[in-house]
Order: sequence, then structure tokens, then C-alpha cells
Amino acid sequence: MLKQFSDLGIHESFQQSLSDLSISKPTDVQKKAIPVVLNKKDDLVVLAKTGTGKTAAFGLPLLQLTDTSETRIQTLILAPTRELGQQIFTNLHALAAANPEINIGSLCGGTPIKPQIERLKEATHMVVATPGRLVDLLKREVINLNHLKYFVLDEADEMITALKEEVDHIIKSIPKSRRTFLFTATMPGTIKQLIQNYMSKHVVQIEADMETTGHQGIDHQYVVVEPIEKLDVLLHFLNSKVGQRGIIFCKTKAAVNKLAKNLAINKFSSGAIHGSLSQGIRDRIMGQFREGHIDILVATDLAARGIDVKELSYVVNYHLPDTYEAYVHRSGRTARAGAKGLALTIIQEEEVVDIADFQDELGIKFKNLPKADAHSIEENNTLLWARKIFKTKPNREVSEDLKSQIKTIFHHLTKEELVDKILANYLAQNAKVLPTEAPSKKRKKH
Repeated sequence: MLKQFSDLGIHESFQQSLSDLSISKPTDVQKKAIPVVLNKKDDLVVLAKTGTGKTAAFGLPLLQLTDTSETRIQTLILAPTRELGQQIFTNLHALAAANPEINIGSLCGGTPIKPQIERLKEATHMVVATPGRLVDLLKREVINLNHLKYFVLDEADEMITALKEEVDHIIKSIPKSRRTFLFTATMPGTIKQLIQNYMSKHVVQIEADMETTGHQGIDHQYVVVEPIEKLDVLLHFLNSKVGQRGIIFCKTKAAVNKLAKNLAINKFSSGAIHGSLSQGIRDRIMGQFREGHIDILVATDLAARGIDVKELSYVVNYHLPDTYEAYVHRSGRTARAGAKGLALTIIQEEEVVDIADFQDELGIKFKNLPKADAHSIEENNTLLWARKIFKTKPNREVSEDLKSQIKTIFHHLTKEELVDKILANYLAQNAKVLPTEAPSKKRKKH
């Protein structure tokens, strides 16, 4: 079995870049795809989960195939989102570190277009683009793809779902003689149609670790709630995962904003991204998430594409996704690099029937997670209230005289007595009475 990149035909200079990146052995998708891209003339379809090393699977051989004596664009890599496009661009630069003569351009939306137009006036061998920005550049006639040799569609299933019109426009604008490499995590009918319409009859198809990797290590669960309970059940779950990192998916931008506001009110370490936010804000939030400064990301499906963050403990579907493909991409954010992860879906009673369809279509098994009882929810909400007090910043506008009078009222109380009184006041105001434990046991302090 091939175990080294040298066995796959990768040149020594690129092996040095891999070594600098602490990458020593090729993944399954790299073992299967690299020789096809390097040594064959066929188009290629790769069915592989996000996070299995797809960028290097097409990036390494295409970098090696680049003719640096030719100044025109030879390779176009299309990605559905700015985040994924930027991630691919960064990875390619790292892989080509020992080959600085290879010029790579980024043509992603969310950043000023004029510098990109200026960049295209220089020698450019390879470009990474998002569909919307590339269509804009094509319409302005400031990019020349007439000499394109290689065309990569990454996360093709998501692009065809959300950006089909733009993708069709781009494909019709590039030479038919190019080789096409399509990478996808799922194979819906729209992808099969694209393969039939736009790829050669002789297509090599590769499936890399889909059975073992696609859902390995992911514990799929669902919990059934009443609409009024949904937020409380989510907060109960998140409080059990404090210190762990995860992503919560919502269907709409409005839902992302509303949920993110509720998490902020309850002092969870969180941030939100969706397509209407500026690229600067999205980059800042993603940077905070990647670096571990925030633990929870609330996102829409498209905005979350390209997020490759290690050590995510869980994914929550706050709304059941509309497609099986979306569920694969959502759950695939966790359990990366051999780790374990949890994918929790919060649904209403009428959606229970849909779980069976997801199981049958995706070949996975969901566990029914019992809903937290009323007592547990009340206790959790009380803990959240206590944390809000703990994280509240002192009001500097309160006069020293008033603070002194208040301290006089409380000065004879011990810390335990003060906590007991504040807690009793909170419970009375919220008309909640937490059941007491048996007289023989001491109440645990929170």
C-alpha cells in the first residue's frame, strides 16, 4: 500500500512544504485522487467528507502540474463561500511555499473588487474564487479564462444547491477542453445531472472512506420539545457542555440573530455568522472561534461552509435541515481527525417522522435523548441567572453614598446567608419553588 507522498509522484519541493506543515502520510482521499490528477487525462469525481484532506488531494497535483513559464490562468478552483475560498487559498500558499514562482490569486466576495482586478493584470497561474465574485469579474471582462486547463468544483453539492445559476454561467464561460475535478460530500440528483451535462463521458469516480469516515465517531441524537421549551432545552444542553466548543445551526439569518442574542443575554461565550454580515465581521468572529476565544458559533448552513475547526465537541441542529446533504455537512463539523462528537437535533413532535427518513437515506442511527424535566430546566435557569450576576460588570455610576448604605444593610450577613437570601428572592420573583432534597441529605451548593 502507498504510504508516502513520494510514492504518489509528488515532487521533493512539495514534500518539503508538507514536512514543514507536519504532514507526513497521505489520507485515503489523497492516495486515491493524486495519481489520477497527475497521471491521467480524465475528469474526476470524488465523494469524500469535508475534513478528509481534499484541498491537498487536488491542490498538490495541480500545483505540480502548473507551467510557470505560462503567465495565464491554468487552474480555477471554485468554492461556495468566502470562508472556504480563503481557507483553500491559504492552504495552497502553504503547500507551494517552496515554489514561490507559482502565482495564486484569491477572487472571493466580501472584499474590495478593485485590488482583485489589479491583481489579475499580473501573472496568475491559479485562482480560487467564489461563484458570485467570479461572475462579476467575467461580466466586467477583466478576467481571461480562455486558456484554462483545470477546473475544480469543491463542495459541489452545496454550490449546486445555492448557487446553480452562477455555476452554470461560469461553466459556459470556460473552455470545454479543460479537465474537471468535482469534490462532494453527497451525491444528490443535481450533482449527477451536472456530471452528465458538463463532464466528459470518461469520468473516474472515487469514494474515499465514506462508510468509515462519513459518520464515524459521531453520536447522532434527537430530542423532542414543545415550541415554548426549545430555548430552555438548548440552554440546559449548553450548560452541560461549558468549556467545550460547538456549532449551532439555524435555518435563517433572523433565527441566527435571535438565538445569538439569547446566548449573549445568558452569558454564553458565543458569536454568530451569516451571509448578511460584512466580511470583516465574519473574519473576526471566525478568528475568535478558531483561536478558542469563543466556544459557540451560531450559523446558517452556507455561512458555516469551509469551517474546519478541530476539537469541536458537538453540533446542534436548532432547526432540522431541509436536505439530507445539509445534515451530512452540519454533523461533519464535529468528530474530525479521529475524534468523537455529538450531533444533536432539536425537533417538535410532528418532525419525529422525518428522523426515520434521515436514518434510511444516510445509513445512520439516531438515539432519542430524553428531554430534561421541568425541575432540571428550573435548576438550570437558576444557574444561568447566577452566572449572569457573576459576569455582570459593576455599575460605576452608582454613588458611593448609596453603595455605603446598601453595604450597611448587608454587612452582618455571611456569604452563605447572602446567597441564600438572593436565591430565595429570585425564586419568589419567578414563582419557582425547587423541590427540596430529603432531610437526611445536605443540599449541594452551586
